[in-house]
Amino acid sequence: MCPKCCEIHLLRTSGSLIVWYPSTQVAGYGLRVTWRDFSGQSPPPRSIKRSRHELPSTLPLITIRRVEPVLLIPETSDPSIMDGHRGGLTVAGVMMAVVRNLLEARNRHISKALSIAHGKPLHIVRGDMQYLHASDGTKYLDLVNNVSHVGHCNPHVVEAGQRQMAILNTNSRYVYEELTEYLARLSSTLPESLAVGFLVNSGSEANELAVRLARSYTGNHDIAVIEGAYHGHTGMLIDLSPYKFRGPGGRGSPEAWVHVLPIPDRYRRPTDNYSAEAREGMKQAGPLAGLLIESMLSCAGQVPLPPSYFPEVASAVRNQGGLLIADEVQVGFGRVGTHMWAFQESGVIPDIVVMGKPIGNGHPMAAVFTTPEIASSFGDMEFFSTFGGNPVSCAIGMAVMDVIEKEGLMNRAHLLGERFKEGLNSLMQEHELIGDVRGRGLFLGVEMVTNRSTLEPAAAEASALVDSMRDQGVLLSTDGPLHNVIKIKPPMVLNHDDVDRTLSKLDNCLSAA
Repeated sequence: MCPKCCEIHLLRTSGSLIVWYPSTQVAGYGLRVTWRDFSGQSPPPRSIKRSRHELPSTLPLITIRRVEPVLLIPETSDPSIMDGHRGGLTVAGVMMAVVRNLLEARNRHISKALSIAHGKPLHIVRGDMQYLHASDGTKYLDLVNNVSHVGHCNPHVVEAGQRQMAILNTNSRYVYEELTEYLARLSSTLPESLAVGFLVNSGSEANELAVRLARSYTGNHDIAVIEGAYHGHTGMLIDLSPYKFRGPGGRGSPEAWVHVLPIPDRYRRPTDNYSAEAREGMKQAGPLAGLLIESMLSCAGQVPLPPSYFPEVASAVRNQGGLLIADEVQVGFGRVGTHMWAFQESGVIPDIVVMGKPIGNGHPMAAVFTTPEIASSFGDMEFFSTFGGNPVSCAIGMAVMDVIEKEGLMNRAHLLGERFKEGLNSLMQEHELIGDVRGRGLFLGVEMVTNRSTLEPAAAEASALVDSMRDQGVLLSTDGPLHNVIKIKPPMVLNHDDVDRTLSKLDNCLSAA
């Protein structure tokens, strides 16, 4: 591909070559094609707006001028992608060839530790609010992306980032309005005591900073976490994530300084002793730097905390000399529907709050907020993040807050979440595979079981349902330690029709299972 002329060169296959180009702008498929042979002779360009165009078999090379995303078709005579009747490529074959080409490049340059979502490769070329568009023209409703909080490519956020990028982008050693105004705005959504913020680049970086602050302030080293938790991908945070160290490739047991508390899962472990279990676990640990806990458990299976749990574990960890660290990376910014932050539902004020994922709507940023006393515990050691709090990030973060507030997205999450839960509970009455429906706002989990008495997990069935829904144009995924929980955490710009269509398609897919 030539970056200056935006041309893509495709070598022909044996015999005639069929070229396909998916377009969302016109009916069918469209291309603007210029072809030439090696002698340099070129006929006039032709605009093609039909589903299939055959080029003369004598041409060794064609050039496709790009109007929208273009398809790179590698040289091939693979019969699996050829139309035997016409001797050319089918539209499905072209898609296969494109994806195969991308996968080959991916395997050469990207570790296989980075898996592909949704069961099969999807070649996504464009995002539009709650939708993702694939190269074959398929439009998918995205129900799993809690990063694009206010919608994929939200125009207000895009414009804010572009505008600021053209004016100034530097680091936080300088004084500029964007930084102080943004931190003040975030702080205004929190309890008054949480007045000091640190801006960084990812939820992992933010959680690591939170643990560092807790250790610095308390003088203790050990950390307590909840079974099934995931807090980030750094070395330290893998050690603090039972979802990882007890999952595939993990060592199985925690480090000596990590203390895992039983999960308060009212579906799989109904008891009145969750808080007592946590208190006992922390007593066994001795002096703690802190308890790192998600305000609603995510990778553990979209598990809401029992009503009294947060206050009681907060008291317990503080009695042990530690701090309460609320990980709001997945559930913050109004997603629970009733409050800006999920911890606010409990009435507890954490010592440290961690924010990430939705904060920048896909732009890499995160934040940590705490009290002035805890923030000052670093003493003379300077804290600095090269890109944390740069003017462009702050402008984007402000734009995200604008959309949340002006479009009433927190209330929308509440209303649509209730609509979703009502519909999912109705489906549970009709389909034995659904064992539990839980969550709040637009952070929901549907646990699937093969037997409601034994709670045998239906992991294979859950995966098959995700695949079936993908084929119906809806993107979901599975989560939880047993991989049997369908998670629903879409962009907050979802609407009522999206919810109703999803419920109808779920009903159809479950009926066909």
